[in-house]
Amino acid sequence: MRFDGWCCATASSSRRQTSDKRQATSDKRRAFARKRVFALTRSTRKRGNQWLQQGGAHVKVYLNGKFVERQHALVSVFDHGLLYGDGVFEGIRSYNGLIFKLREHIDRLFASAHTIMLAIPLSAAQLVEVVKASLRVNKLRDAYIRLVVTRGEGDLGLDPRKCTSPTVFVIADRIELYPKKLYEQGLELITVATQRNVPEALNPQIKSLNYLNNILAKIEAINAGYEEAIMLSPSGYVTECTGENIFIVTGKQLLTPPPYIGVLRGITRQTVMALGTRARLTVREELLTRYDLFNADECFLTGTAAEIVPVVKIDGRTIGSGKPGPVTRRLQKAFREVTKTDGVRY
Repeated sequence: MRFDGWCCATASSSRRQTSDKRQATSDKRRAFARKRVFALTRSTRKRGNQWLQQGGAHVKVYLNGKFVERQHALVSVFDHGLLYGDGVFEGIRSYNGLIFKLREHIDRLFASAHTIMLAIPLSAAQLVEVVKASLRVNKLRDAYIRLVVTRGEGDLGLDPRKCTSPTVFVIADRIELYPKKLYEQGLELITVATQRNVPEALNPQIKSLNYLNNILAKIEAINAGYEEAIMLSPSGYVTECTGENIFIVTGKQLLTPPPYIGVLRGITRQTVMALGTRARLTVREELLTRYDLFNADECFLTGTAAEIVPVVKIDGRTIGSGKPGPVTRRLQKAFREVTKTDGVRY
């Protein structure tokens, strides 16, 4: 048997009939989902700017073609996203009515899904409309959006051919990953024993629902009294934190680990690299050790949820002056300016 993302070729006619029925059911669900997207996005657009007021008493979640209250946003216990972490996701930000780097996030979602042979039942354009509608429905201008596609409902085995149709949901809400004071005073990090997954086993460019590697590192940091952890590669090189990319500033150089070491090519990471070049810094991807971190002039983290967070101490060693440095501050300001104009309006 061969799995091609949707159907399989079998020797028995009865299995072919079962497969055909599943395919027909899947096609019907995809067609229904597309119709629901059109109806939902049209209805939210009609309401105009009244949706774009800050606030919103109840979070409404988009789930397989309709918006439901948070307490009714339920998926099957047989969904392979729950049973096996079989699915992909994106975290997206909106700032003052603009969705930042939306197309890049959608493109990466489709790339992740394609890599794991998961066929998303909506087009990229339709997902864009769903994200926009989610923000309007929840009356949010500044928000964090979580877009998730799972393999869907299957059986207790991990065979993806048994899954009938992908589950798609979008959550739009607010997020505060770290206390505000840490953006002013800086974050302290610890290097943990949990190593980063090797990319040969699981490519970090796949935004997979399985975050156990990151969670184990996070637990280590929390148990040691820290907010965030640095994970090393099996060779001892710095990779990333549990949810953010890491940068250091040395003189006029802005350095960050290369993706091939086990690092997500983060969208905020790419934005900051471009901002660094614009600020006339020498921006490079380079293998880094803890020694490099300890002796850097500055250090900071980047991520969609975290944005840009200064780091002032690592493993008990003070970084630079022990305060957020001037380059970090300049990049924070430049990033805020970019988010004011770069985005998809909804």
